[in-house]
Amino acid sequence: MPASTTANPEVLREIVSNVLVRPLEDRSVILGSGVRLFDSDGSPIRVPKLNDDTSEPDFVGENELIPDTYEPDFSEVLLLPRTLKGVKEISRFSNELMRQSVVNIQATVQERLVRRVTTKIDEAFITGLGVPSGVNRTQPEGLLTWTGTQAMPAVGALALDDLHDAVGLAMAVDVDATRLRWLMRSDTFVALRKIKDTSGKYLITPDPTEAGVFRLLGLPVIITNRIPVDEGTPDTTSVVLADMSTIAVGRDMNPSIKVLTERYAEFDQIGIRVVCRYDVQPLLPEAVIVLRGVAA
Repeated sequence: MPASTTANPEVLREIVSNVLVRPLEDRSVILGSGVRLFDSDGSPIRVPKLNDDTSEPDFVGENELIPDTYEPDFSEVLLLPRTLKGVKEISRFSNELMRQSVVNIQATVQERLVRRVTTKIDEAFITGLGVPSGVNRTQPEGLLTWTGTQAMPAVGALALDDLHDAVGLAMAVDVDATRLRWLMRSDTFVALRKIKDTSGKYLITPDPTEAGVFRLLGLPVIITNRIPVDEGTPDTTSVVLADMSTIAVGRDMNPSIKVLTERYAEFDQIGIRVVCRYDVQPLLPEAVIVLRGVAA
């Protein structure tokens, strides 16, 4: 039998591409959505807040006593309490792998770790439970769990009228409608885009002049699959309409990278550590409208 490539794979020359195929990942959306960012040196951040007042000034005539009854009521929003933990991760690999690899392993791992911790922060900003609740929380509290937000419960099959109702709730509390943003899952958005009228024409028509620009009722749409699907009969999810400028993010540390050359020296390995620490709270909870029980 003649020698063949199948029988002798060891002697074949191989070409390895220097392009590393990476998995598709959900991109971080909350930090780039227009939230208000407050930087910290590691200390807690207290944002003063003027509470609502139902009293009104009165008309006063000439030479009449001007009343001094207005007494402003202040509170505060606390970000980055000292008990709040950061997101941290270490990856390690051998020096042989770094030297012999056809791709830049160190840069690739660094980029992936930053994406992983940023995605974890995004997830916490949306669904975090704030364990434990209050000023002693160790994890961020996400916008789906905030108290004081406006809610539309048991929406069911999402219709355009539901979107109009959500905008109406925002306008009822004097939210600037031009600053509103939708947050929803990709499948929720696609289902809305498929709604047709009685003649079979799509009710939502994308702008053919702008690629990748998504809008509903003229408002920008932020697509994130970090909004969870709650299993049930049927499965349900949530949609958020919010003025993102009324959401405060406290930043103690951006994703910070440290190359650990000595920590694993006895194994001839290199470690890469990434840490970050963020917190999020609403400045005006009523500017966040959550549509719950949306059919998934």
